[in-house]
Amino acid sequence: MTTTLPEIAALLGDPRFNWTDPAPWVALEQELGVELPADFREVVDAYGSIEINKQLYLKHPAGHLLHSLGEEIRKDLEFWREEDMAEFLPSPVGANPGELIPVASATTGEAVFLRVPDDSSSPWRVVVQEFDSPAWTCYEMTFGEWLLAYLNGRDVTLCSRNLAPDGPFYAFLP
Repeated sequence: MTTTLPEIAALLGDPRFNWTDPAPWVALEQELGVELPADFREVVDAYGSIEINKQLYLKHPAGHLLHSLGEEIRKDLEFWREEDMAEFLPSPVGANPGELIPVASATTGEAVFLRVPDDSSSPWRVVVQEFDSPAWTCYEMTFGEWLLAYLNGRDVTLCSRNLAPDGPFYAFLP
């Protein structure tokens, strides 16, 4: 199943960022050495740097923004490569097959990663690490599917029911 932006927008609300210039993505992907999944890019291009349900942070790679995905990934890669942090993940962080790229975070302490596919025919997967414990969960779903599950109130390590009792919402990061 491929999740589309219209399904996410139906729950989250109309996107108002609507970025169309691929240059920030191209620069970030050249730096990382891997092309990020289209569904992740589509959502972030539509919404920009936002906080969802006062819990989940998504950031855009556009350089003029105060909250930059590229800066966040660089900082998080360094953090998760530290010897005492690496043990909390199922595989190393990085952009090689099977490695994890940190792409989102939560006010409740979780870190959201995209798992680089082992080969070009394999799909990207989502891994969520619970920062206050050594627990992590790999979700056999794309980023769009995972985000849709989160917005629907399913427990995908992050759970929004108590933070969004009236339904999902978002706000631009300051």
